[in-house]
Amino acid sequence: QAAEIVIGQMTDRTGVTAGAVASFSTAQAAEIVIGQMTDRTGVTANVGNPMGDAVQDYVALVNSKGGVEGHTIRVIEIDNQYKVPPAVEGYQRFKSEGAVLVGLYGTPITQALTADLAKDQIPGTSPGFGTAASADGESYPYLFPAAASYWSQAGGAVEFAKQELGGELKGKRIAYLFFDNPAGREGLPVIRKLAEMEGFELQEFPVPSPGIEMDNQARDIARRFKADYVISHLFGRAPSVQLQALRRAGYPLNKVVSFVWGQSEADIEAGGGYAANVGYNGIQFAGVGDDFELRREIEAMYKDRGQDLPATFNSTVFYNRGLLIGALHIEAVRNAVKANGGSADITGTQVRDGFRAIKDFSLGGLVPPLNLAGGDHEGGGWVRVFTITENGFEPKTDWFKGYRDVVFEMIKEEAAKSN
Repeated sequence: QAAEIVIGQMTDRTGVTAGAVASFSTAQAAEIVIGQMTDRTGVTANVGNPMGDAVQDYVALVNSKGGVEGHTIRVIEIDNQYKVPPAVEGYQRFKSEGAVLVGLYGTPITQALTADLAKDQIPGTSPGFGTAASADGESYPYLFPAAASYWSQAGGAVEFAKQELGGELKGKRIAYLFFDNPAGREGLPVIRKLAEMEGFELQEFPVPSPGIEMDNQARDIARRFKADYVISHLFGRAPSVQLQALRRAGYPLNKVVSFVWGQSEADIEAGGGYAANVGYNGIQFAGVGDDFELRREIEAMYKDRGQDLPATFNSTVFYNRGLLIGALHIEAVRNAVKANGGSADITGTQVRDGFRAIKDFSLGGLVPPLNLAGGDHEGGGWVRVFTITENGFEPKTDWFKGYRDVVFEMIKEEAAKSN
């Protein structure tokens, strides 16, 4: 009988007690449990649903091909509602079921559980969110951002703004429009550092939760501060509100670049549609659109089952990121199982080492070449900017690293404070 590998997934549907368990095997064998958090019903459910579905779909695809080294994967998914208490409770559930990997969801949740992950020797992932300093694998051995952190996104946004403004930022006015919570504030140290380095005037515009009113900030940016460029870091419903508010204030959207949670199909549609938002720029850490072999494989899997694709499949920005998360988890588990002689009886530390063995991981071009070896748990800090056209998303840049030397020096300094 094949061993069964179990992956737990946190989400946000109705709280921890409604955590869904997706089982793909009835084999009676030892399990490898991985916990995964998502947001199905909370303030960022528009992000959590497609990402959560993609993780589940990727694992199902792997199982349909024989699993990991012959072992079946099972996903435990928990809806954390983008709230710390249910996430902490969910983490305890994962531990009780023997989890050797936890996929986190949300910066506040990541910050709340970082110490527990290290104490319990369970690796956790926080792709594109969480604590930027955790890119330093020496100081955070059990936490893997595994995609561009908010600090790397900040570096990328400033680099992009610099190129858009002719290669010179000295004397320019840059507005930073951000959600006023731990996630929104996370990018501030890099933005402030680069303002000093490049000599641009920075003004910060915090947006209180839930971010459904932004007219005052937009008017200040456009008419009082007269920003040359806007860098925004919003999520949930706030990105679509931002688009409408900036248009009402008369600010050109081609002078705006968003962090990774502010430019998705849902944001554009809720913000007035593609034609109304032409020129709006956004940073991504995974590919956008449908033209990837992995997506075609998932379509084929659903067709073979005689099932319709989930509606979230069309939310390519967030769904594709979920594929990245699921694939990274499976790759780390696969590396751990291989290193353990093919046995499914692996530990959290072995899975951590499995992450650190990931090199040049690109999922057929869906993501930049991620390298988690060598102490960089962020995988390089790669970003790519897409712009909105009347027909959808169009790449504006290739993959690049913005101010990587500056950002990683700051990461090392910040990580040293935690020791």
